[in-house]
Amino acid sequence: MNLKLKQYTLILAVGMAASAPVWADNHDPLEPYNRFMYRINDGIDRTVLVPVARGYQKVTPKPVQSGVTNFFDNLRDVVSIGSNLLRLDIEKASTDLVRVGINTTFGLGGLINIADAAQMPNNKNSLGDTFATWGWKNSNYFVYPLTGPSTVRDAVGDTVTRVYSVEGALIDSDGWNWALTALKGVDKRAQLLVYTDGLDMAAVDRYAYTRDVFMNMRANQVGGTPPSAEYDSTNIDDLVPADADTPAPTDDAAPSDDSSFNSEVLTPSADTATVTELTGEQSAEAADAASAADASAAAMEADTEALVIAPAQDTDELSLLH
Repeated sequence: MNLKLKQYTLILAVGMAASAPVWADNHDPLEPYNRFMYRINDGIDRTVLVPVARGYQKVTPKPVQSGVTNFFDNLRDVVSIGSNLLRLDIEKASTDLVRVGINTTFGLGGLINIADAAQMPNNKNSLGDTFATWGWKNSNYFVYPLTGPSTVRDAVGDTVTRVYSVEGALIDSDGWNWALTALKGVDKRAQLLVYTDGLDMAAVDRYAYTRDVFMNMRANQVGGTPPSAEYDSTNIDDLVPADADTPAPTDDAAPSDDSSFNSEVLTPSADTATVTELTGEQSAEAADAASAADASAAAMEADTEALVIAPAQDTDELSLLH
């Protein structure tokens, strides 16, 4: 990326921060723009990114996918070092530095995540987290072009780190930088497929659902005010109309005690016993009926066996067509 483009992008990020609207109660004062950009991002995502991500998952071996993810994860630790230093959190910055050193040296340039295997603390932080530590905890929702959900605070930080990226510092070639950026985007989108596949069924308004989930997640991460806090305190009983009284069930049908049962009902009488006795003639008729039933069952079993064999043969033939 040439110097002028970097300067223009940085000026744009500073302008966004300076002109950012104050924290709104609905956390989305930029909704008209956000919905417009969301539709553009969603169209690109459905027609380009999702098919490419699925193809990447299908043709790329799992070890290679893990290596790519680990490589970019290691570069995120480099960004986290600077973020934690700006927050004056020396302990986390030192941990990030050790992670980068171990994964880069012994993990073949970050392709193998040895630090996670050793259960080292993972303190991923961004420049947006640094701004939150400095006091900019609450920020309005903002849909970033191509990358999607963000806040004004995070968008400013992400713009700076993308303009002055770690990849750009390591590789002095615009072509390779764009190639790494594309690979990073495809890898990230492939990781998110498991979360976005069911979004159409989970929400009627995908934009509002994505916004609310993201804003609550970021508020919890930076210690801000969750936008849905006003709804969490709602008492569900207050939503029921006052005149919607539900009659209580009555116990009229239930017996008051065991003495209400008539013991005579549970005791078979002599007349019942005599009715159930079979005469010799009735026993013979019952035996004849049983023999006839057995013969019919045998015939039906033979017919059923013949019918089962034929469809099974047809099924074997149809299976060859797939």
